[in-house]
Amino acid sequence: MKLTREEELDPEKNYVFGYHPHGIISLGALCNFGTEATGFAQLFPGIDLRLLTLTMNFRIPFFREYLLGMGINDVSRESCERNLSRGPGSSIMIVVGGARESIETAQGGRDSLILSNRKGFVKLALRKGASLVPVYSFGENDVFGVFRSSWLTELQIRMQKKLGFAVPLFFGRALTAGLLHRLFGLNVGVLPLRVPIHSVVGKPIHLKKTPNPSQEEVDEAHARYMEELKRIHSEWKDKFEKEREDVLKQCDAERAKIYRSGRFRLDDHCELSFVE
Repeated sequence: MKLTREEELDPEKNYVFGYHPHGIISLGALCNFGTEATGFAQLFPGIDLRLLTLTMNFRIPFFREYLLGMGINDVSRESCERNLSRGPGSSIMIVVGGARESIETAQGGRDSLILSNRKGFVKLALRKGASLVPVYSFGENDVFGVFRSSWLTELQIRMQKKLGFAVPLFFGRALTAGLLHRLFGLNVGVLPLRVPIHSVVGKPIHLKKTPNPSQEEVDEAHARYMEELKRIHSEWKDKFEKEREDVLKQCDAERAKIYRSGRFRLDDHCELSFVE
């Protein structure tokens, strides 16, 4: 896990961080922004960030207490507005692509973001006078593979629209010293791959407080946000691909063979695309 800051943030302002891509379970968001594992407080002093997740996650016994203990809140409109009103430096992070984007987890070197029609977080930032901060997490789509087919994707999208969450069929690595691997040669399991995740926090997009923003104002701020996200991806992808290659070179021969198989596609280059 790695966290990089491109620009300092003013602790007297409020911010809406947008995290991309969602991946399967947003490991980069949890580790880099839900904990102090990579030194968020040192990079962004005075910024009191709350990572947000689906409201339904707080209906699961004990898991609710675990999330609250980590300082994670729900992503409802009321929660967002309350958190941004706590005072200077109070900020939130939204995994913008949400459940729908987890279905689009990269295959074949493409990172597909569900962003073109996601503008609610921009409208929220305008209404509260908060600055938008795009975050691109390279490697988020590398830690798990997914089973994909046209009929399965269609079914998953229907389920997501009905239930509010998606159920991607994912797989990771198996324990190479485990019984199933030794007896049956199984190379896939439920553990994430040991590959890097590098979250890059881009430059803030400052917005004027607009209690009732017009659609044109929302669209203009959204376009600026997308351009900044594209810039981050363009400027950092080559550096990340080298980081990932360096890690893969350190793998033992057996693990390297598994990771470089077509099942995981870690040799493919990242290309960014936006999905409706």
